[in-house]
Amino acid sequence: MEGTVLDTAPLGPRWPTLDPFLFCAHHDDAYPRGNDALGPDADLRGRDIGQDFSGRDGWSMYHGDVVPGFPQHPHRGFETVTLVRRGFIDHSDSLGATARFGRGDVQWLTAGTGIVHSEMFPLLDREHENHVELFQIWLNLPAASKRVDPYFTMLWAEELPHVRSVDDAGRVADVTVVAGALGGVAPPPPPPSSWARDPASDVAIWTIRLDAGARWTLPPARGHGTMRVLYYFAGSELHIATQRFTEPTGVVLRARDEVALEAAGAPAECLLLQGRPIGEQVAQYGPFVANTEEEIREAFADYRRTQFGGWPWPVDGPTHPRARDRFALLPGGQLLVPSSSRGTASAAQDTAPTPG
Repeated sequence: MEGTVLDTAPLGPRWPTLDPFLFCAHHDDAYPRGNDALGPDADLRGRDIGQDFSGRDGWSMYHGDVVPGFPQHPHRGFETVTLVRRGFIDHSDSLGATARFGRGDVQWLTAGTGIVHSEMFPLLDREHENHVELFQIWLNLPAASKRVDPYFTMLWAEELPHVRSVDDAGRVADVTVVAGALGGVAPPPPPPSSWARDPASDVAIWTIRLDAGARWTLPPARGHGTMRVLYYFAGSELHIATQRFTEPTGVVLRARDEVALEAAGAPAECLLLQGRPIGEQVAQYGPFVANTEEEIREAFADYRRTQFGGWPWPVDGPTHPRARDRFALLPGGQLLVPSSSRGTASAAQDTAPTPG
């Protein structure tokens, strides 16, 4: 195992990434109980409303002023993969799509030639704390796919496979497979124009949870030239190959190696991002990603001219009624609900979502 760990970096609000990934953020907010407007039942004075990333009292409003989250903003030239571990997101976009998802669901959005969307965090529980935890991952698109039409994909928690192993002492290692097959187990396919769609890209997005004392061996990557980063973000101690980590750390691993993982002292959790690099020049300015600075200027000009289709919603950060269950209404009117809701009254009520 000599040389398995190639590099390390401490984890802050924004995690370091390697090609083909552009960005990874871990939002973990312990919001108080919700008020009638689905915002925090708390005094917001002293916060920089509209730009609150303070983490004060264990939570932030981000760009929201009543409900936490991110009101309408544009993207172009890459994909967002939003994995919600706890809580909910109310999504709306310039294509007319809208959704509520959470509790293990994943939204995979190909921005392509341009899309505007909002991501609000409705606080649905009036009596108890509303914990919202999610990863947002930005996956680059190759030049040939940067101008594809935007595409919206929902991966419900019920559809995502788990690979579990239990040792003789009953200690469990559980891997949730969002992208990239693991041990012959494959998740639902990524969007059609995604870099992850081609098996040769060797893209994998897995979350790993180890009971205290549990061990699991990360198999070698399949592809030649694959880059692999393991983010250890929860636990008291994790052994990775021959090294010991006691603080949240991003660990660059040699992808061709099997890597032994062991949680010590307490359960441990990790996120794995891997993939074959796209290997193209990247020009990025805020929410726009291109290959050249000229293309970035063109993106701004296109957005000023077209607003990427315009904003069809009456407010910048739409939310859905408190009682609404998880659903996704796609452009064109197709309704998606998780398998646990199909045929229920709550699924029926989602046929006519009303923002605001």
